[in-house]
Amino acid sequence: MRIVFTTFCLYAISCSVALAAESWSQFRGDGGNGEAKSAELPTHWSEKENIRWKTAIEGKSWSSPVVRGGKVWMTSATPDGKKLSAVCVDAATGKIQLDITVFEIEKPMFCISYNSYASCTPVIDDDHLWVHFGSAGTACLYSSNGDIIWIRQDLPCDHHRGPGSSPIIQGDGLFLTFDGFDQQYVVALNKRNGETIWRTDRDIDYGSDNGDVKKAYSTPTYINHQGRQQLISPASVATIAYDPGSGRELWKVYHGGFNAAAKPLYTHDLVILNLQGGLRLLAVRPDGEGDVTDTKIVWKYKKSTPTRPSQLVVGDHLFMMNDKGIFSCLDVRTGLLSWTERVGGGHSASPIYANGLIYCFDERGMTYVLKADPTSYKLVAQNELENGCMASPAVIGNALIVRTKTHLYRIEN
Repeated sequence: MRIVFTTFCLYAISCSVALAAESWSQFRGDGGNGEAKSAELPTHWSEKENIRWKTAIEGKSWSSPVVRGGKVWMTSATPDGKKLSAVCVDAATGKIQLDITVFEIEKPMFCISYNSYASCTPVIDDDHLWVHFGSAGTACLYSSNGDIIWIRQDLPCDHHRGPGSSPIIQGDGLFLTFDGFDQQYVVALNKRNGETIWRTDRDIDYGSDNGDVKKAYSTPTYINHQGRQQLISPASVATIAYDPGSGRELWKVYHGGFNAAAKPLYTHDLVILNLQGGLRLLAVRPDGEGDVTDTKIVWKYKKSTPTRPSQLVVGDHLFMMNDKGIFSCLDVRTGLLSWTERVGGGHSASPIYANGLIYCFDERGMTYVLKADPTSYKLVAQNELENGCMASPAVIGNALIVRTKTHLYRIEN
C-alpha cells in the first residue's frame, strides 16, 4: 500500500510540475501557427470516453482558451454584450477558479448573431493576462489572482458586426488591430502600463467609401526575416508589414478581398496570406519596400480556400480546411494543389497539428482527425461532442483543451 501511495504522490507531483510548465499562450499557440509539441494527443473520444473533465462556461464567446501555469483562461460575454469577463479554470480539475467582470457596457455596439462580443483570444505570460474586446475595452490582469492592472477604453472603432481581431505580444509591445466600418488602424501599447507606443492609420486605397468593405478581423503575425523585424497585418484589400518598434510601414501588397480573418503564416521565407475574395490565398516574399504587389507575390491560389479558419504548414506542405468542410493540401513553395477532399460540416475554428496528425473541429460538434499526408487524404478518426466549436482549441502536454459553444473540455487518453 505504501508503494502504491508513494507512486501516486510522485505521479501527482510530476503532473503539477508539468502543468506549471505547459503553455498555449495566444491564439494558435505559442508559435502562433497551430502547431503543438505533444506526441500523445488522443485520436478517439466521445462524451463518455477520454474526457478528463467538462465544465460549463456561461455566456456567449468564441475566443480561444489560453493556458499557463496550470490555469486555463478565456474571455466571455453575456449575449447582449453588457458584461465582458475573464474566466480562469484549473487545468487539472476543470474547476472554475475566477470569474471576473472586466467591463460593464451600458450600450454595446451591434453584433451579428454569428459573432460574439468576446471573440478576441487573450494573451498570457507567466504573470499577466491581456484581454481584448475590440473597441469596448482592453485590460491587463495579474494571472495569479485576476486583479486588474490597467484598462483602456479610448480606442474607437465601429466594428459594425462585432470584434474578432486578437492581440499579440512581442517584446514590450501589445499589438491591437482595429479594422472597422469607420476607422482602420493598428496600435502598439506598452504591455506593462497600457500607454500608447504608436498608432498608425491604414494607408490603403480601398476603392470605395463603403465602410462595410473596409472591415477585417485578422490577428497579426510577428516575423524576423533576414534580420528585419516585421508585424504582418492583413486588412481588407491589402496587407501591410509594419516596423513593430515604430509603426512605420515597410511594405504593402494589394490582394483585394475583405473581412480578412486568417492569421498569416511565415514559412520557407514566405508570408502566406488568406482573404475572403480577391486573390484569396497568396505567398509573398517579405523583403521588399513600398508597394510590392507587382514584384513580390510568388504564387496565388483561389479554389476552396477558407475565410475564417487559418492554415497549417507541415514540412513543405500547406493544409487547410475551408468554411464548408473542404480539406486541401498544397505545396507551400509553389502553391500547386496536391489533393483536395470534401469532409463536411461548417468550420470556423482553426485546425491544429501534433505528431503527424491534424485536428479539425466543426460547428456541429464533429472533430476530424486526419493524417498530415501530402500524397492523399487519410481520415484517422471522427469524434463527436454535444456542441460545436467556434473557438480554436488549445493543447497542453498530451491533452486537448476544447471550447465548445457551451462547455470547456480537457480531452486526454
